[in-house]
Amino acid sequence: MTRLLLLSALTLPLAAGLVRIEVSERSPILDGKSFGSTGPYERIIGVAHFAVDPTAEANAPVANVKLAPRNSKGLVEFHADFVLMAPRDPAKGNGTVLFEVSNRGRKGIVHVFNRGAGSNDPRTGADFGDGLLMEQGFQLAWLGWQFDVPREPPLMSVTVPVARHANGAQVRGVVRSDYVPDESLTRFSLGDRLFFPYKVADPAAPATLTERTLANGPRREIPRTDWRFSADRGAVEKPSGFESGKIYEVVYQSEGPAVVGLGMAGVRDFITAIKSGEVAPAARRALAFGSSQSGRFLRTFLYQGFNRSEKGGRVFDGVWVNVAGGGRGSFNHQFAQPSRDARPFFNFYYPTDIYPFSDLPQSDPVTGLSEGLLDRATRDGVLPKIFYTNSSYEYYGRASSLMHTTLDGSADAPLAPTSRLYVMAGGNHGPGGVPPARSRNLQNLANGNDWGWFERGLLIAMQNWMVKDEPPPPSVHPTVARGELVPLAKVRFPKRDGMKTPVRLHDVYRLDFGPEFRTRGIVANEPPRMGPAFGVLVPQVDADGNDIGGLKTPQVAVPLAAHTGWNLRAPAIGASEELFSMSGSYLPFSRDEVLRRYGTKDRYLGLVRAEARKLVRGRYLLERDVAAMVAQSGKEWDFVMGK
Repeated sequence: MTRLLLLSALTLPLAAGLVRIEVSERSPILDGKSFGSTGPYERIIGVAHFAVDPTAEANAPVANVKLAPRNSKGLVEFHADFVLMAPRDPAKGNGTVLFEVSNRGRKGIVHVFNRGAGSNDPRTGADFGDGLLMEQGFQLAWLGWQFDVPREPPLMSVTVPVARHANGAQVRGVVRSDYVPDESLTRFSLGDRLFFPYKVADPAAPATLTERTLANGPRREIPRTDWRFSADRGAVEKPSGFESGKIYEVVYQSEGPAVVGLGMAGVRDFITAIKSGEVAPAARRALAFGSSQSGRFLRTFLYQGFNRSEKGGRVFDGVWVNVAGGGRGSFNHQFAQPSRDARPFFNFYYPTDIYPFSDLPQSDPVTGLSEGLLDRATRDGVLPKIFYTNSSYEYYGRASSLMHTTLDGSADAPLAPTSRLYVMAGGNHGPGGVPPARSRNLQNLANGNDWGWFERGLLIAMQNWMVKDEPPPPSVHPTVARGELVPLAKVRFPKRDGMKTPVRLHDVYRLDFGPEFRTRGIVANEPPRMGPAFGVLVPQVDADGNDIGGLKTPQVAVPLAAHTGWNLRAPAIGASEELFSMSGSYLPFSRDEVLRRYGTKDRYLGLVRAEARKLVRGRYLLERDVAAMVAQSGKEWDFVMGK
């Protein structure tokens, strides 16, 4: 496709970052449909080109930036995909650019906030849902930041240089890849799932492949004669097969690490340019939203100092970290693998759940460290307003309790005054659906609790907080003091015939990646050396099995089922005592129990409506969503009573 130039060879001052924009498409959204008082929207798709000064203080946090090749001006160049959706008449917008940190190259906010069909390239009326974002006048923006995303449009990616020594020699280092098959196979990639791997530098060099059955269990080394690296050096092959439900881990030497942290610098400079009017009509403020991996990106972005622009200004005025738990991630170190996360039984002991976890400083008596997640942003004077939203799953699978408890889990710890925490009681890693789904990989029905309605109400609250300094709704989350957070062994889940409950969760340990990991981002220890565990807690439940603390949808407040933050792997895929990643359970009551509690469907729906009205008054929900929520609860009633 012929590329047009949106801005003519834009040249910014030295080290300003964004230097050129190329546009491949500029088109009306939904054929020029008008969205309320905001009017029509247009989309702009293209490539953003960057050049950053590797000697500038603002770029010092980028690992290996001084080993990246430089152009004739001494700058490090890279480029990234971008997409903008903006009101055709900028004067009718609300002055806020809502930037989504793409999760593994995808786009989700139109689906999340408009309750659209879900698409990485929204084009249809169904994709745009009810148009809430457009009616509110937000400018939407995306920029590729992850280097190892497959180059398959409309996925978003960034292309960054490879680090080399001053003499031109390749940088070498140790890399680890692990995998848990859900079925028998003979090969797995060295990359995480479908993402580009760091290839083996020399297939004949020493390397180890091990297997184990527990995350922290003993490793058994597999003889080198039983396995090999693939011909393309990007996978491991074992002719006798890998067993489902076992953990396989290979450690090897690679070379040519991408300068991964430039993805963070690109986000910083792209938003700075939008706010200054260099890319589109200037936005008066910027709100970042990221879910799961992308939420961990934002926690890392704040921790490492990227919310300060090169000129010292604040980049994001608001930051919304969704279902990220207490984690950060592999977004800015040598041989970093950004897609690697940390799950109860997948992707083990990568630099994801690492200290510090809480906003404010806590002293670790084991390591002697004392710091908080927001220390750098506070010191730089660029602290944004922050929403943290998590579900019950994040307490089982993402160490969420460490965000707001002491490191040993013995007491509550405060959030920063500029932060709010909303925990979706009885929630999945993402909002559930009605009727709840059944999967061959799960022991129980998938959690049907649709807490996505809260995101719409909280979006308006965040906008009002940024624009008018109107305090948002109070934080709602379980606490130690009220007995709502407890160790796993103290959860009082009701007994159900034939049903298993968790015996393990996602434990978090002090991990030692080597002496230069914290200062230079160099990993020397793979796997990392493991120190003592932190004190991870989970929500306590009532007699039905529903969480007693947290923000409750009418589905949970007026329950037809127990909604949990955990589900277990089905025996068919092995390791049936382990948690299944990202999924909660839906455990419906019997027909007799439902009738005993509520009598009739109409009475039940009246109670649902009353709970929804309370949430509207509290500004957690939108009035426009009440009718749809009640209708959804009607479908849930029909499902439970008809089972």
